[in-house]
Amino acid sequence: MDIMLFVLITAFSFGAIVGSFLNVVILRLPNEGESIVFPASHCTSCMTNLRWYENIPILSFLALRGRCSHCREKISFQYPVVEMSMALLSTATVYQFGLSIATIGYFIFSAALLVIIWIDIYHQIIPDLISLPGIVLGFLFSLVSPVLSWQDSLIGILTGGGILYIIAFLYFLWRRVDGMGGGDIKLLAMIGAFLGWQSLPFVIFASSLTGTVVGLGAMIKQKKGAQTRIPFGPFLSVAALTYLFFQQEIILLYELYVNMAY
Repeated sequence: MDIMLFVLITAFSFGAIVGSFLNVVILRLPNEGESIVFPASHCTSCMTNLRWYENIPILSFLALRGRCSHCREKISFQYPVVEMSMALLSTATVYQFGLSIATIGYFIFSAALLVIIWIDIYHQIIPDLISLPGIVLGFLFSLVSPVLSWQDSLIGILTGGGILYIIAFLYFLWRRVDGMGGGDIKLLAMIGAFLGWQSLPFVIFASSLTGTVVGLGAMIKQKKGAQTRIPFGPFLSVAALTYLFFQQEIILLYELYVNMAY
């Protein structure tokens, strides 16, 4: 077997295993005081502990046909989706950066963003336990990273957090309501820490555009007089992951646009 293929298969398998753990984090972290280690994995309906062969990432869900083998309740599709997502992110990271310190840093970054996406969708919060250590870790990563300088990381932290803070402050002055949570501000600072300040224009533009499209769609579908609050964290996270893996293509498109405009 080709060595690179073996490495990618290993990365996929390891990512799926980590994704299984991330499901536990997504489920338990928002609940204050609940451990992400104990108790062991169990069915959330009947609370029966899972056997080892019922806890194999992706495969167990398929073998069980999406139902608990004990109580026959449906298993949330979140579990295989998160496992598959982390497996693909792990594979893409290794493919993009090879076996390097950059791969380790961006593997952790991708895992953090994946957790943030799901927690923000379910609870509309971005835990400080992820974003604040993520800011520090992103800057420390820049000190040893072959693809990111500490200066770009530091400017990314200050600019990322500062831009959204100013936007949130101006929106509050205009509408007298909070239009953006503090979690989004810390998240963008974390993104700036890992990707540098150069990523921020794309991340802000892409997340705002997709967020607006989804928001307009939700407004059209919602009942008259109802209010729909759409979390912004998932859009920021997806935009950051897009920039991470398609940075060169994004830069080429920007340069092509500039050349065509002038």
